[in-house]
Amino acid sequence: MTEASMRNFIGGDWHEAKTADSLPMIDPSTGEAYGEIADSGERDIDRAVAAARQAFDEGAWGRLTATERGRLLTRFADAVAANADEIAGIEARDTGKPMRVARADAAALARYFEFYGGAADKFHGETIPYLDGHHVAVINEPHGVTGHILPWNYPAQMFGRTLAPALAAGNATVLKPAEDASASALRLAALAAEVGFPAGAINVVTGRGATAGAALASHPGVDFVSFTGSPEVGQIIQKLCADHYITCTLELGGKSPQIVFADADLNRAVPVIVNAIVQNSGQTCSAGSRLLVERSIHDALVERLADAFARVRVGTPAMDADCGPIITAKQQARVQSFIDRARSDGIPVLAQGRLDPALPAGGFFVAPTLFGAVPRDHAIAREEVFGPVLSILPFDDEADAVALANATDYALVAAVWTRDGGRQMRLAKRVRAGQLFVNCYGAGAGIELPFGGSGKSGHGREKGFAALHDFSKTKTIVIDHR
Repeated sequence: MTEASMRNFIGGDWHEAKTADSLPMIDPSTGEAYGEIADSGERDIDRAVAAARQAFDEGAWGRLTATERGRLLTRFADAVAANADEIAGIEARDTGKPMRVARADAAALARYFEFYGGAADKFHGETIPYLDGHHVAVINEPHGVTGHILPWNYPAQMFGRTLAPALAAGNATVLKPAEDASASALRLAALAAEVGFPAGAINVVTGRGATAGAALASHPGVDFVSFTGSPEVGQIIQKLCADHYITCTLELGGKSPQIVFADADLNRAVPVIVNAIVQNSGQTCSAGSRLLVERSIHDALVERLADAFARVRVGTPAMDADCGPIITAKQQARVQSFIDRARSDGIPVLAQGRLDPALPAGGFFVAPTLFGAVPRDHAIAREEVFGPVLSILPFDDEADAVALANATDYALVAAVWTRDGGRQMRLAKRVRAGQLFVNCYGAGAGIELPFGGSGKSGHGREKGFAALHDFSKTKTIVIDHR
């Protein structure tokens, strides 16, 4: 790891944390520490927020035009692409994900900065017809200083997903990566300095969510917060923001259904369904974790899925298998507890993926598991497992499918598999979700597509031009020119 791993990136340079405490960097494939990061606290957040405020109010960053900001973001995208192998290697070691997934994450990171680099000077305001002799303009302004609290499942992608639109809108940023996966954020902060981002535009402070994260969300010098994580922590973040009258974007999770009707093309559906739950070891907020199947094709689909699941291979990043380890020992135990409880409750296991026999003994691995005939009120049908566990729930008809799909506190992503055009449109309108896919699921990184949910899935929108709206505020200017 770089010598900067025990430092924070603040005001364009590396600084020792104000505390001597540290946190281990654990390789999920082996369970062994390979480095450490600073366990920062309030004083480090204070320093970072002050640097961001200086950059926005008085520094070079605040004086840049939208076009100049866009050019910087585009330059950063090019730098990410040029260093993609290194970034993917850092990400794979820190999270345990297969190398091909880590490379896809690096490509998505570059695309975020490419997209918002191009969008920076195209985020236009509007004029409003008003009284005679008056001119009314509505302009978009940055919030000022934005705080960004990242999750551990896609740290490199999330660096781009949250920072790129915030920077494109003109904000100065303070980012707190997840304590379990901070390595890529530290490397990317250094890369940002190399390509010429002005001091204070991007600040990265490592540490625990309960200390550094809470200090960032509650800081009176922060004007907006972006958080991705659990619903429980999301509630805390929202309350901290409310204490100083600022808003936040919360992306909190999901229990996303894939609804398969009798007329679906199963040849197309099966590989997509399997990938949607094993990709990133199921550690994805939009994972397709509930499979709703029309009863008349239940047995036929189960047979195909069981065969596909049995061929899923779990390995280390270097093995480049279908599935990697779970991020931490604690999370591994949580996922395994859902599997063990379902087994003890008599829910049949239809198939499991296979662990590579050469896996390190200390790694946090879990076999992907397919459960059949899951009771609708069971925990694995209602709660977010955040692991490679797929529950099959049969349904009787279209009305039953909609009711079952909506029988959750989450509303993030959903899919409908049917050739019936009328049914496609009916379910697209009736199923609660921020994104709904028909005869497909997910869209890769989907940088251009607004993303977010409601209920326990959070609020606000990321990606696409929608993110620029969240990372800015409108100002209405009325001129009486009579």
